Amino acid sequence: MAVKLTYYGHACFLVEGGGSKMIIDPFLEGNPTATVKPSDVKVDYVLVSHAHGDHWGDTEAIARANNALVIANHEISVRAANLGLRSHGLHIGGGYNFPFGRVQLTPALHGSSFPDGSYGGNPAGFLLTLEGKNIYHACDTGLFYDMKLIGEKGIDVAILPIGDNYTMGPEDALRAVQLIQPKVVIPIHYGTFDIIKQDPEKFKAAVEANTSAKCVVLRPGDSLQL
Repeated sequence: MAVKLTYYGHACFLVEGGGSKMIIDPFLEGNPTATVKPSDVKVDYVLVSHAHGDHWGDTEAIARANNALVIANHEISVRAANLGLRSHGLHIGGGYNFPFGRVQLTPALHGSSFPDGSYGGNPAGFLLTLEGKNIYHACDTGLFYDMKLIGEKGIDVAILPIGDNYTMGPEDALRAVQLIQPKVVIPIHYGTFDIIKQDPEKFKAAVEANTSAKCVVLRPGDSLQL
Protein backbone atom coordinates (compact mmCIF):
# COMPACT_ATOMS: atom_id res chain seq x y z
CA MET A 1 0.00 0.00 0.00
CA ALA A 2 1.33 3.42 -0.91
CA VAL A 3 1.63 6.28 1.57
CA LYS A 4 -0.50 9.31 0.77
CA LEU A 5 0.04 12.81 2.19
CA THR A 6 -2.74 15.40 1.92
CA TYR A 7 -2.03 18.99 2.91
CA TYR A 8 -4.73 20.89 4.78
CA GLY A 9 -2.85 24.18 5.10
CA HIS A 10 -0.44 25.70 7.65
CA ALA A 11 1.29 22.64 9.18
CA CYS A 12 -1.61 20.18 8.95
CA PHE A 13 -1.37 16.91 7.02
CA LEU A 14 -3.50 13.83 6.64
CA VAL A 15 -1.25 10.78 6.37
CA GLU A 16 -2.68 7.53 5.01
CA GLY A 17 -0.65 4.34 5.18
CA GLY A 18 -0.04 1.21 7.17
CA GLY A 19 -3.76 0.54 7.19
CA SER A 20 -4.48 3.72 9.19
CA LYS A 21 -5.21 7.41 8.82
CA MET A 22 -3.63 10.09 10.98
CA ILE A 23 -3.80 13.86 11.07
CA ILE A 24 -0.87 16.00 12.18
CA ASP A 25 -1.37 19.38 13.89
CA PRO A 26 -5.07 19.74 13.01
CA PHE A 27 -5.52 23.51 12.91
CA LEU A 28 -8.68 23.84 10.80
CA GLU A 29 -11.16 26.15 12.55
CA GLY A 30 -9.75 29.65 12.32
CA ASN A 31 -7.29 28.62 9.61
CA PRO A 32 -8.06 30.73 6.53
CA THR A 33 -6.25 28.25 4.26
CA ALA A 34 -7.96 25.07 5.51
CA THR A 35 -9.95 23.13 2.94
CA VAL A 36 -11.85 20.87 5.38
CA LYS A 37 -13.74 21.21 8.65
CA PRO A 38 -13.01 19.18 11.78
CA SER A 39 -16.29 17.30 11.25
CA ASP A 40 -15.01 16.16 7.82
CA VAL A 41 -11.96 14.42 9.29
CA LYS A 42 -12.06 10.64 9.77
CA VAL A 43 -8.86 9.34 11.37
CA ASP A 44 -7.44 6.75 13.74
CA TYR A 45 -4.71 8.96 15.22
CA VAL A 46 -4.07 12.63 15.95
CA LEU A 47 -0.43 13.72 16.21
CA VAL A 48 0.31 17.01 17.96
CA SER A 49 3.78 18.58 17.78
CA HIS A 50 3.26 21.26 20.42
CA ALA A 51 0.52 23.03 22.33
CA HIS A 52 0.18 26.33 20.46
CA GLY A 53 -3.34 26.98 19.22
CA ASP A 54 -2.39 26.73 15.55
CA HIS A 55 -1.14 23.15 16.12
CA TRP A 56 -3.20 21.75 19.01
CA GLY A 57 -6.09 23.32 17.11
CA ASP A 58 -9.04 20.96 16.73
CA THR A 59 -7.40 17.98 18.42
CA GLU A 60 -10.11 17.56 21.03
CA ALA A 61 -13.01 17.70 18.58
CA ILE A 62 -11.40 15.36 16.05
CA ALA A 63 -10.10 12.85 18.59
CA ARG A 64 -13.44 12.73 20.42
CA ALA A 65 -15.51 12.30 17.26
CA ASN A 66 -13.29 9.48 15.99
CA ASN A 67 -12.20 7.90 19.29
CA ALA A 68 -8.74 8.53 17.85
CA LEU A 69 -5.51 8.09 19.80
CA VAL A 70 -3.66 11.35 20.48
CA ILE A 71 0.12 10.96 20.07
CA ALA A 72 2.21 13.79 21.48
CA ASN A 73 4.72 14.65 24.19
CA HIS A 74 3.90 13.56 27.74
CA GLU A 75 2.45 16.89 28.85
CA ILE A 76 0.08 17.16 25.88
CA SER A 77 -0.91 13.51 26.27
CA VAL A 78 -1.83 14.19 29.91
CA ARG A 79 -3.97 17.17 28.86
CA ALA A 80 -5.68 14.94 26.29
CA ALA A 81 -6.29 12.22 28.88
CA ASN A 82 -7.73 14.76 31.32
CA LEU A 83 -10.18 15.72 28.57
CA GLY A 84 -11.31 12.11 28.36
CA LEU A 85 -9.38 11.33 25.17
CA ARG A 86 -7.23 8.30 24.47
CA SER A 87 -3.57 9.31 24.38
CA HIS A 88 0.00 8.05 24.13
CA GLY A 89 2.82 10.22 25.45
CA LEU A 90 6.39 10.25 24.15
CA HIS A 91 9.43 12.37 24.84
CA ILE A 92 12.13 13.81 22.58
CA GLY A 93 14.21 11.06 21.02
CA GLY A 94 11.77 8.38 22.11
CA GLY A 95 9.69 6.38 19.69
CA TYR A 96 7.01 3.71 19.69
CA ASN A 97 5.87 1.06 17.23
CA PHE A 98 2.17 1.51 16.53
CA PRO A 99 0.09 -0.83 14.34
CA PHE A 100 0.64 1.42 11.29
CA GLY A 101 4.37 1.98 11.85
CA ARG A 102 6.76 3.92 14.07
CA VAL A 103 6.57 7.45 15.49
CA GLN A 104 9.66 9.09 16.98
CA LEU A 105 9.77 12.58 18.46
CA THR A 106 12.58 14.77 17.19
CA PRO A 107 13.86 18.04 18.68
CA ALA A 108 12.34 21.34 17.60
CA LEU A 109 13.52 24.84 18.47
CA HIS A 110 10.31 26.58 19.43
CA GLY A 111 7.92 27.10 22.36
CA SER A 112 4.93 25.14 23.61
CA SER A 113 2.07 26.47 25.71
CA PHE A 114 -1.66 25.92 25.42
CA PRO A 115 -3.93 28.82 24.45
CA ASP A 116 -4.80 29.25 28.15
CA GLY A 117 -1.10 29.73 28.93
CA SER A 118 -0.54 26.39 30.64
CA TYR A 119 2.63 24.42 30.01
CA GLY A 120 2.69 22.21 26.94
CA GLY A 121 6.00 20.43 27.35
CA ASN A 122 8.83 20.49 24.85
CA PRO A 123 7.98 21.19 21.20
CA ALA A 124 8.80 18.38 18.81
CA GLY A 125 8.93 17.22 15.25
CA PHE A 126 7.89 13.77 14.02
CA LEU A 127 9.85 11.05 12.27
CA LEU A 128 7.27 8.66 10.84
CA THR A 129 8.21 5.28 9.44
CA LEU A 130 5.47 3.44 7.58
CA GLU A 131 5.27 1.28 4.48
CA GLY A 132 9.06 1.42 4.29
CA LYS A 133 9.08 5.23 3.99
CA ASN A 134 10.67 7.75 6.37
CA ILE A 135 8.78 11.03 6.64
CA TYR A 136 10.24 13.86 8.70
CA HIS A 137 7.71 16.53 9.67
CA ALA A 138 9.87 19.19 11.32
CA CYS A 139 6.78 21.10 12.54
CA ASP A 140 7.61 24.51 14.05
CA THR A 141 11.36 24.89 14.42
CA GLY A 142 14.43 26.94 13.73
CA LEU A 143 17.45 25.47 12.02
CA PHE A 144 19.62 23.12 14.08
CA TYR A 145 22.65 21.13 13.05
CA ASP A 146 21.35 17.80 14.39
CA MET A 147 18.99 17.77 11.41
CA LYS A 148 21.97 16.10 9.78
CA LEU A 149 21.57 13.15 12.16
CA ILE A 150 17.89 12.88 11.31
CA GLY A 151 18.84 12.88 7.64
CA GLU A 152 21.21 9.96 8.17
CA LYS A 153 18.15 7.74 8.68
CA GLY A 154 17.38 8.22 4.98
CA ILE A 155 14.50 10.64 4.61
CA ASP A 156 12.04 10.14 1.77
CA VAL A 157 10.06 13.31 2.49
CA ALA A 158 11.02 16.29 4.66
CA ILE A 159 8.20 18.69 5.57
CA LEU A 160 9.79 22.00 6.55
CA PRO A 161 8.49 25.40 7.67
CA ILE A 162 9.58 28.41 5.60
CA GLY A 163 7.43 31.21 7.01
CA ASP A 164 10.13 32.99 9.05
CA ASN A 165 9.31 35.13 12.13
CA TYR A 166 8.11 32.13 14.22
CA THR A 167 10.13 29.39 12.44
CA MET A 168 12.87 28.98 9.88
CA GLY A 169 12.67 31.27 6.91
CA PRO A 170 13.47 30.18 3.35
CA GLU A 171 17.24 30.63 3.66
CA ASP A 172 17.54 28.51 6.79
CA ALA A 173 15.07 25.99 5.39
CA LEU A 174 17.35 25.59 2.38
CA ARG A 175 20.24 24.92 4.76
CA ALA A 176 18.04 22.36 6.49
CA VAL A 177 17.49 20.58 3.18
CA GLN A 178 21.25 20.50 2.67
CA LEU A 179 21.71 18.89 6.10
CA ILE A 180 18.85 16.39 5.80
CA GLN A 181 19.32 15.48 2.12
CA PRO A 182 15.78 14.17 1.62
CA LYS A 183 14.47 12.86 -1.68
CA VAL A 184 11.51 15.25 -1.54
CA VAL A 185 10.88 18.43 0.46
CA ILE A 186 7.50 20.08 1.06
CA PRO A 187 7.37 23.68 2.36
CA ILE A 188 4.78 24.53 5.01
CA HIS A 189 3.84 27.12 7.65
CA TYR A 190 3.75 30.08 5.29
CA GLY A 191 1.02 32.29 3.88
CA THR A 192 -1.56 31.52 6.56
CA PHE A 193 -1.13 35.03 7.96
CA ASP A 194 0.57 38.10 6.50
CA ILE A 195 3.45 37.92 8.98
CA ILE A 196 4.56 34.56 7.51
CA LYS A 197 3.93 35.35 3.85
CA GLN A 198 6.52 33.72 1.57
CA ASP A 199 6.94 32.68 -2.07
CA PRO A 200 7.09 28.85 -2.14
CA GLU A 201 8.01 28.79 -5.83
CA LYS A 202 11.11 30.84 -5.10
CA PHE A 203 12.00 28.38 -2.34
CA LYS A 204 11.43 25.47 -4.73
CA ALA A 205 13.78 27.01 -7.28
CA ALA A 206 16.48 27.50 -4.64
CA VAL A 207 16.15 23.92 -3.36
CA GLU A 208 16.35 22.36 -6.80
CA ALA A 209 19.25 24.60 -7.86
CA ASN A 210 21.32 23.89 -4.74
CA THR A 211 20.43 20.33 -3.68
CA SER A 212 19.48 16.99 -5.19
CA ALA A 213 16.04 17.10 -3.58
CA LYS A 214 12.81 17.58 -5.48
CA CYS A 215 10.64 20.31 -3.97
CA VAL A 216 6.89 19.75 -4.17
CA VAL A 217 4.69 22.77 -3.44
CA LEU A 218 1.31 21.54 -2.23
CA ARG A 219 -1.66 23.88 -2.10
CA PRO A 220 -4.24 23.19 0.62
CA GLY A 221 -6.23 20.18 -0.51
CA ASP A 222 -3.43 18.78 -2.70
CA SER A 223 -2.01 15.29 -2.16
CA LEU A 224 1.30 13.51 -2.77
CA GLN A 225 1.48 9.75 -3.10
CA LEU A 226 4.78 8.04 -2.28
